[in-house]
Amino acid sequence: MLRLMNVIAVVVLIGSAVYAYTIKYSTLYQVEKLNRLKHELQSETDGLAMARADWAHVAAPVRIQALADQYLGGQVMQLSQIASLSSLPAKAPASDAIGNELKDLGLGAANGPATPGASASSRTGR
Repeated sequence: MLRLMNVIAVVVLIGSAVYAYTIKYSTLYQVEKLNRLKHELQSETDGLAMARADWAHVAAPVRIQALADQYLGGQVMQLSQIASLSSLPAKAPASDAIGNELKDLGLGAANGPATPGASASSRTGR
């Protein structure tokens, strides 16, 4: 009986050691994964800061004024050039040349879907 208890104790001891090492290496793996993600996040943050700095340079009013003077010949915008919303023409209706031709042939309503983006199954009747 004592030998059986010793064997069970050794097996439990080995099992707990394996379990402890599994937890240890799993934790180390997660820590390394977290560090890698932190480095990726830092590099993305640095890239975003660089892009914002580039945009600030590109959109600087002084730079835009210099480019406007260089390429537009120093034309100054007049107050009469500013239009109100009511003076703008209405938006033209969207036209579908192929759909209009199909309607002219009498094929538009029978074969085509009623709404754009309808699925293929609704066209085949499934």
